Amino acid sequence: MSLINIDNVSIAFGHVALLDNVNLRIEKAERVCLIGRNGEGKSTLLKLINKNLHPDKGKIEYQTACRVALLNQNPEFNPDDTIFHAVAQGLGKIGELVNEYHEIVQAIATDDSFLKKLEVVQQRLEAEDGWSFEQRVETILSRLQLPADQKISNLSGGWQRRVALAQALVTEPDLLLLDEPTNHLDIEAIAWLEQVLLEFNGGLLFISHDREFMQRLATRIIELDRGQLTSYPGDYATYLRQKQANLAAEAIQAAKFDKKLAQEEIWIRQGIKARRTRNEGRVRSLEKLREERSQRREQVGKVKLKVETGESSGRIVIEAENINKSYQDTPLIKDFSTVIMRGDKIGLIGGNGVGKTTLLKILLDQLAPDSGKLKHGTKLSIAYFDQLRDQLNLEETVVDSVAQGQDFITINDQKKHIMSYLSDFLFAPARARSPVKSLSGGERNRLLLARLFTKSANVLVLDEPTNDLDVESLELLEELLLNYPGTLLLVSHDRRFLDNVVTSSIVFEGNATINEYVGGYKDIPKKSPEKKVNKKTTKKTKNKTQKLNYNQQHELSKLPAQIEGLETEQTELQQQTSDPEFYQADQSTQNKTLARLKEIESELQHCYKRWEQLENL
Repeated sequence: MSLINIDNVSIAFGHVALLDNVNLRIEKAERVCLIGRNGEGKSTLLKLINKNLHPDKGKIEYQTACRVALLNQNPEFNPDDTIFHAVAQGLGKIGELVNEYHEIVQAIATDDSFLKKLEVVQQRLEAEDGWSFEQRVETILSRLQLPADQKISNLSGGWQRRVALAQALVTEPDLLLLDEPTNHLDIEAIAWLEQVLLEFNGGLLFISHDREFMQRLATRIIELDRGQLTSYPGDYATYLRQKQANLAAEAIQAAKFDKKLAQEEIWIRQGIKARRTRNEGRVRSLEKLREERSQRREQVGKVKLKVETGESSGRIVIEAENINKSYQDTPLIKDFSTVIMRGDKIGLIGGNGVGKTTLLKILLDQLAPDSGKLKHGTKLSIAYFDQLRDQLNLEETVVDSVAQGQDFITINDQKKHIMSYLSDFLFAPARARSPVKSLSGGERNRLLLARLFTKSANVLVLDEPTNDLDVESLELLEELLLNYPGTLLLVSHDRRFLDNVVTSSIVFEGNATINEYVGGYKDIPKKSPEKKVNKKTTKKTKNKTQKLNYNQQHELSKLPAQIEGLETEQTELQQQTSDPEFYQADQSTQNKTLARLKEIESELQHCYKRWEQLENL
């Protein structure tokens, strides 16, 4: 039986059905990506499956004892809790007991009076078979590299999301639901998350607009469009080809329908001649066609983006020489130099907190460097996307937020009515008159872009513009930026967006070192962890082999090759599990492959631990 079976489920908020008699099955070990426009009802579907909501009609059936866990877009924790406590909460009441035991063990280190209390908790744990749950929490924390006793209040948004994932995984769910798991994660954290999910043995249903993430993970794409679910077996690239064919077929069918409706309208208007024929059946048929046409929900239009470019800047836009910047004695930028020319499209790439926004502000002359020279070219007109976020007045209407009381705006010397301009960003007249506070995250980002593109600018600075944008809006934004004649400075963690837009990348490589490379993310030279291991091993072996006996030297010399072989096998098996055809094979083959992946992970951990032990001798 499937993990879950959704049968003719409908749910509506107001007069529009978000889900309209939809059907869906999810099998064990499938990785299903749910996509669709902002506001279509994707999160609603996840909440229905997780039993946070109930359908208006239809039913959802679960495999016997099926455990479901949901990772929300914005996880909430008590800031005073430790990571251990937050993760253990995923286990419910037994988790609270496990956390109590953990806290007492920590306290005993400084206060022996807790020994008696420890004995009581140990007895309760044994009665509840709690030791296996305590071990489960410890294993998850180790696997996700989370420090057990760190306070939640000290964690960044990305690390809190990692804790939320641990809280979901500790329940050992059969079906894991993820709502936009990559939002606000940096590239390194996204790659880490991909690896964790590739090794997850249960079923996976996730919402994402990150196309590279979808391509690497999904074995099937489910699209929610106008209340209907359509399934596309295969990866994201396969979905794009099938979707295009479906849209073409839908357009042909709609054209045939409209032609028939037009012919029947001509017939009914023939007046006496039509009445004389007494073809009541044909009249009823026409009325049915009219009703069907009125109920037909058209495909939502596409965002139309144009930007006011203004006067061209000088040939050299920004010149920086030996820029240095530290924060509280911690170096962020060290001896950085660059020359940005008119028309360059520069991507800033690096982890959260490494100094990307600091460098942006220095380049824009909004923040002084500790040392170094900065020179701006002539005729610069800068529009900064991130600055607009704080300028949104939540009580204003959408139209007033953009037009500031004007009926017309001017884009590239052409006047346009504000309602027409907002319709290009998918704001219908009723939505355009709504307050900003009623907008979803994706709609607010579209509003920010609408405001940004009314500004006359020859330098665009976009700091994380892709958060919450649906795929179609992302692709249209890409097209706009590719055709933009001015200069672009872009901060993003969306790998495909970077690859499709930027001409060169400024990369934060750790220890305040920043280098510039031609091309996007895929063009950055990747450091090989295998080579690092071999180099480190060789160097340390030379210094320390005299303290090892013959057998230990021999074992240490073999470890790098052993690790390399295991990692190669691990990569090959992960590629197999990423292939949609893997899940068409028989269950025993799937189980054997997934079991071997687990074995390799355990063997690698043993090898690394043994290698460290030998080097420390």
